[in-house]
Amino acid sequence: MNDSPMGLFSLISDSGPVVLFVLLLLLSFSVISWAIIAYKFNTVRKSKQESDEFLDCFFEVSNLDRVFAESEKYRNGSLARVFRSGYLEYRALGKTGQTASSAERIRRAVKRESNRESKRLSFLVPFLATVGNTAPFIGLFGTVWGIMNSFHTIGVTQSASLASVAPGISEALIATAAGLAAAIPAVMGYNYFVQQIGSIERDLEDFSSEFSAACVEQTDNSLHV
Repeated sequence: MNDSPMGLFSLISDSGPVVLFVLLLLLSFSVISWAIIAYKFNTVRKSKQESDEFLDCFFEVSNLDRVFAESEKYRNGSLARVFRSGYLEYRALGKTGQTASSAERIRRAVKRESNRESKRLSFLVPFLATVGNTAPFIGLFGTVWGIMNSFHTIGVTQSASLASVAPGISEALIATAAGLAAAIPAVMGYNYFVQQIGSIERDLEDFSSEFSAACVEQTDNSLHV
């Protein structure tokens, strides 16, 4: 069993420069993909968890000033970030009595922050899709190149025996295996993040209308006091 890894490393070390370049490129893609997956998993998980906790707080506490104070606990949550942006706009407007105008400006502030949150959460995720789409083809290129070299060797040596052909074919197939090894985790990570980010974006959309209505209601109450 100890011969297998050594044989694999031997095949890689004996590969031609083109195949070696392909393998190094795929290794780089794989390392970067795993780093992105680990980083984004932590970011998205915290955002969703703290957003859910903040949403419970938002509906439990009727006073926006108190909600703003509580939002300090949920700095990583997308909903809390959007709320803070809208609340600061709400406070900046003051009690002017222009309820409709104030509500529209608050909606715009919330929309801007929602877009920023979508971009923040989606940052680097498209790279996973790129790796998932291109890595198998890069690996296939290395395989085709390796097989071409194998046939060239057959032509030069005038020998088509299994002993002379097998090493070149094995070397070529390593590139395809490396391409799949880089692509599969990247595709799985991409699909997971797209689903989670989509869920957060739907929450942001629902929250925006609830928050704007709460601001208008509190402004109306203040004006009638």
